[in-house]
Order: sequence, then structure tokens, then C-alpha cells
Amino acid sequence: MRALLLLPLLAVSAVFAPAASARTADAVPTATLAEVTGFGANPSNLRMYVYVPNSVTAHPAVVVAVHWCGGDASAMYSGTEWATLAEQYGFVVVYPSVTRAGKCFDVSSPQALSRGGGSDPVGIRSMVDWVTAAYSADTGRIFVTGISSGAMMTDVLLGDYPDVFAAGAAFSGVPFGCFATTDGSEWNSACSGGTITRTAQEWGDAVRAAYPGYTGPRPRMQLWHGTEDTTLAYANFGEEIKQWTNVLGVSQAPAATDSPVSGWTRTCYGATGDHAPVEAISLQGVGHNLYSYGMAARALTFFGLDSGGTAPQPPAGACKVTVTTNAWNTGLTASVTVTNTGTTTVDGWRLGFVLPDGQTITNGWNATYSPASGSVTATNASYNATIAPAASVGIGYQATHTGNSAAPTAYTLNGTTCTVS
Repeated sequence: MRALLLLPLLAVSAVFAPAASARTADAVPTATLAEVTGFGANPSNLRMYVYVPNSVTAHPAVVVAVHWCGGDASAMYSGTEWATLAEQYGFVVVYPSVTRAGKCFDVSSPQALSRGGGSDPVGIRSMVDWVTAAYSADTGRIFVTGISSGAMMTDVLLGDYPDVFAAGAAFSGVPFGCFATTDGSEWNSACSGGTITRTAQEWGDAVRAAYPGYTGPRPRMQLWHGTEDTTLAYANFGEEIKQWTNVLGVSQAPAATDSPVSGWTRTCYGATGDHAPVEAISLQGVGHNLYSYGMAARALTFFGLDSGGTAPQPPAGACKVTVTTNAWNTGLTASVTVTNTGTTTVDGWRLGFVLPDGQTITNGWNATYSPASGSVTATNASYNATIAPAASVGIGYQATHTGNSAAPTAYTLNGTTCTVS
């Protein structure tokens, strides 16, 4: 068996305290890596570690941080800055740890690629449930991130448990199902070599098959890959983009492209800004060992956990927007009706849209608008945060314009593209 080995690029100088064993929240020491035992169903004998910050918030968010092949929870803890970020923002970090000889997560077996099918995903789901119960965690702010084998597990968990996770960030991974095998092998050479190519629909169907009949919201996905990756070929990056844009129902054509850091190319799909349904970051001239400090902070921004602890809500499912405008000389008003055409209640919403050039919002009603021009997000008021299935909410704004008084042409509700009528 071949292993995906990813060693952090950063030297670790601190010495960390030994992990403590715990079964209840009161017994978990803060500000150290602590082991939790007896956390629930665990068919593949994973070990569970948590980091609870001194500054843990009420109803905290949870980030599951999944290690690479050959790594373990301690290495993921010391080689990334998730614990440091947890202290800053008050969320809890879960570090799953493999006990099998290869120290790789199971992202290949039929059991792993099916909701409740067994193997590692079931154990990790149990860890999330334990933390949620122990700390009254916010079930709308559960996230997962991983490196290499952990990146693959990030894809798998979002496919198996779309109702559990709000978003994921995968560093040097492959599409869900790409590593699938039926002979017990953990390695798929065709996938690692980048020779498995499918249509976006086929990749999306693979994800949907993990939880047949599920029609609820799907988690957003952030993808990272180096162009010189020889362990998991760069071609997998494009296949992942095809898969997750299809799963989230957004166009494969980028809504925005920029370079946040020299040598990085970021493309956003389905929306602009930091909370698009799919965000993909390509690192020019970088190999498989791409992770470095600062990247977790960018994943945190994508999750929405660096803004007072409030994260973008999971996608709301199907939605419809109806908009009418009334324009004069250099001004206009817009009345917007947002309808939940899905089957689950939206509890907390963010409506995203791009104002035409020259338009600037001067005031609005029934929502908070930010920024006033360009890529705008309208956030619910306290009295209209809930939208039941088939129900609607009406909002509006007044704006100035320099000649173009048209309404926006596209809207997203919590990251999901809406029908416009």
C-alpha cells in the first residue's frame, strides 16, 4: 500500500502537554489536546482528540481537522494553527486520529462512501455528535478541513453527511468517490495519477448516491491544490471543481477570479466574495506539501468564523427571487421578494447579489445591506430570520445610479443560486 505523506512545512518548537482522557465536557481540560473515549459508534477504532479553548463561546462552532496519511491528531494539532485560531474565535476543534497501520483514512471502501455505511465517517460523525452534546455546539456551524488523506475525508464527509456540515476546506485532495476501490486496497493509482475524468453530472451523482433521496441544503466547499502536485495530480483539482459546482447547482464558469497572494489564483463559483458556494485556490509551482501557516485563517474566512463568530448559514436549498424596480433620473427603488421553494425551513439568511456598475444603496428596509455597492449581501432582520417552506420575505432598498437602473440578474440565498423571475 502506498501512503500519502504530507509533512507540514513549518518547524514546531513548542512542547505540548500529553493528551488527557475524558468522557464528559467537565473532564476535558482547556487549552490542551485532550483525548475523549467512549464517544459513540466507532467501527474503525479511530481515536478522538479535542481542543477546547479557554475562551470557548456559548454554543460554539466546531471545526473537524483531519490529518494526512502517516500523520495523527498530535501532528495535525501542532503542525497547523487551528488551535490558535480556536483561542482567538472561541470554537472547538476535533482531531480524529487513525489507528490502522497505514495511518490513512478510509476514503475508498463502499462502507466509507455511504451514509451510515461504516468505517471512518461513522466514527467522525460520532465525534461531532459528542462535542455537540457536551458543549451545546451550534449545529449550523459544524465544519471540516483536512490535508491530503484528510482532504479526501473532507470530501467524503460532505457527501455522506450534508445535513451535518456547513462547509469544508480540502487541501490537496481528490473528488468524492475518485479513490473508490472494491478489493480492500486503500490506494487508487488511476485517481492519484489524475487519469479519472468524468462529467460534472457524473461526479455530482456520485456524491448524491452517498445519501439517496436527500433534498436538503448542501455544504459549501473550498478547494486548494498545487500545480506541481505529483502525489495527487493537479488534474484532480479540476475534477473536484466540476463535482462540487454540480452538487451545489452553480455554474462551472467562475463568478470571480483574483490573486489574493502572489502565485495564487482564486476562482469563486456561484457568487463573488469570500463565501461563495465553491471557492478554488490554485498555487502555481507548488507541490503536494502545500500547506503553510495563514491558509487555515483563509479557510476560517470561508467558513465565516472570523467575523464575530457568525458564519454564513448552510445553503437553503431551492429559492426564488422576484424583483421590481422603479427608477428616476439618478435614483431608484427595488422591491425584492425571496421565496423558500425548498422543503426545509431557512433559519437565518443572507441574500447575495451584485449591483450594476454605478449603483449605490443609500438606505434599505427589512434587511441589513453591506457593502453599499458592488457585491452586496442583505442579511435578515431579527423579525424575519425564518422562512418556512413555500413562505416568502419581502425586502427592499433605495439606490442612486449613474445611468444603469437595472436590477441585479442573479441572487444567492445562503450560497445557493436562486431562480429569478
